[in-house]
Amino acid sequence: MTTHTSVLTERYLLSPDMIADPYDHLDALRDHAPVHWSPLHHAWLVTGYDQVMRCLRDPAVSADRVRPLMDAVPQGAREDAERAFGILSRWMVFNDPPQHRRLRQVFQESFSARAVARYRAFTEKATRAVLARRATPGRTGDLLADVAKPLPALVFARWLGIPPTDGPSFWYWNTRVADLVLGTAQEESEYRASLQALVSLDDYLGALVARRRAEPGDDLISQVLREGRVGDSVTEEEFVGMLTQMAFAGGETTSNLIANTVLALHTRPDQLAAVRAEPDLAQGAVEETLRLDGPSKMSIRTAARDLDLDGRTLRAGDRIFLVTAAANRDPARFPDPGRFDVRRSGATHLGFGFGAHFCIGAALARLVAVAAVRTLVCDHTGLILADPGRPAWQPSLLNRGLTALPVHY
Repeated sequence: MTTHTSVLTERYLLSPDMIADPYDHLDALRDHAPVHWSPLHHAWLVTGYDQVMRCLRDPAVSADRVRPLMDAVPQGAREDAERAFGILSRWMVFNDPPQHRRLRQVFQESFSARAVARYRAFTEKATRAVLARRATPGRTGDLLADVAKPLPALVFARWLGIPPTDGPSFWYWNTRVADLVLGTAQEESEYRASLQALVSLDDYLGALVARRRAEPGDDLISQVLREGRVGDSVTEEEFVGMLTQMAFAGGETTSNLIANTVLALHTRPDQLAAVRAEPDLAQGAVEETLRLDGPSKMSIRTAARDLDLDGRTLRAGDRIFLVTAAANRDPARFPDPGRFDVRRSGATHLGFGFGAHFCIGAALARLVAVAAVRTLVCDHTGLILADPGRPAWQPSLLNRGLTALPVHY
């Protein structure tokens, strides 16, 4: 058992200074005790790379957190919650094996690198079209709103088979669902809007599945239906529920990954110059952002039964925060971990998770983010940050996303 004698002052992870820059505190926390009980958060904070990996592999650590999400809903909004949380219970990310494996297998082939590569030409064309329309040289704008949000929305809508005329409603529902899942909904009215959005999204995708059964197309839904697993290994209700997860996860994560990578490069002139000299290093820039300042700070788990971790006893029912934002900066795993290096190689980061819960959409997110970053960096050499001071970040425990990224194109 490791002995830790230093004193650590607890910091609330949703305080404004922690939202702005959590990394010094997370580094100190990991150095103090990589498995730490936080009375302030009523949870174990797991910050060491090896310890997070152990949790991601251990069946005693459960991904089921629908109940805690429901417990956070204000009493006045509970009557709207039953169906919405039934939908969330069908999300892969909230299920453990063997349920998780059964649900995931339905999409496995559709999300393979080979299948996703079919969208490369469309993604590159969409990137050029969005930038030509939104990033006119000499213009001042918000890169998040102009590029980082609409580009993944365009690609993911095409991939799911969402008709362009349905796009505005579809992405409004997704934004409200994100408020619920990421914990940014605070007021009762916000919870009500988020719960209703999830139900509306489920209704819409259910109708779209029925339409694709009658009129198959070249999209994810049609492909999965052709494979014959819906109605066999999963019910249609489960399939539609999982589609709501795909719709939510794809846009939010990829938008933040694009914006965070552009910010990282434009605050490090040497790395920006390296990518401009070798455009293929855009891939390295995206990977280094996933490691150092990625769109996900942590994931929440629950101890399904008592377990020992790094000499500490975690009891059944305890909440566990797997703080990948700290694990990805662990000096025991990454040399010079605070340095952003587009040529870094070696240890695998946990920006997309690991093992059974490795992000199934990672290949598509990478495809879109790399196309956007390469084009922004190499074809828009006049782009500069309009406000290079401290950026503003969304107040979320789980995700790391900017509220805006003002730039001069």
